[in-house]
Amino acid sequence: MLNEAIDIILDEHRSLVAVLHGLRHLVREMRERGKAPDFRLLGAMLYYLDAFSEKLHNPKESAYLFTLLRKRTREADSVLELLERQHAESSQLGRNLEHALARLEAGMPDGLVLFSTAVDKLMDEAWQHMATEEKVLIPLARAHLQPEDWAEIARAFSENGDPRFGGEPDHEFRNLFSRIVNLAPPPIGVGPDR
Repeated sequence: MLNEAIDIILDEHRSLVAVLHGLRHLVREMRERGKAPDFRLLGAMLYYLDAFSEKLHNPKESAYLFTLLRKRTREADSVLELLERQHAESSQLGRNLEHALARLEAGMPDGLVLFSTAVDKLMDEAWQHMATEEKVLIPLARAHLQPEDWAEIARAFSENGDPRFGGEPDHEFRNLFSRIVNLAPPPIGVGPDR
């Protein structure tokens, strides 16, 4: 169960990173090549980042991985406090990104600069957060959690995981991720080249 739980968490991180990299690539294309924004694609990407991260992934990490690790050791306290604070701050980063996208879509002169800055900030914060989880938290969890803890975490993160975390099952997020890939132009997706 340990490897299954960790594999699921890492897979979710890879999905989030893929969307973030795609978002950064689209912004670079707008800034450096003058490509017109695809608001349908950008909106789908922002929705995915918000709904998947804020309503499914982060709450499950907090409710299961973080809680169980707190039960087993005090050694993880400082990193858990940092990660919980970052989870709370990521909501605000997402709102800032949505507001910046609205300014861009409204044709405001500073829209692209604000959107680009918000994307970079979210990407940097998310990257640091996931690196801390993968390089610090998961090794601590490997050292301190028991097999029954890993079974509970794997169950919570599996497709039919805990129903407390929103009405959208994991397969809906996979479908949305596929939609983003199909809308996004190469090299980030398989959609039409713009």
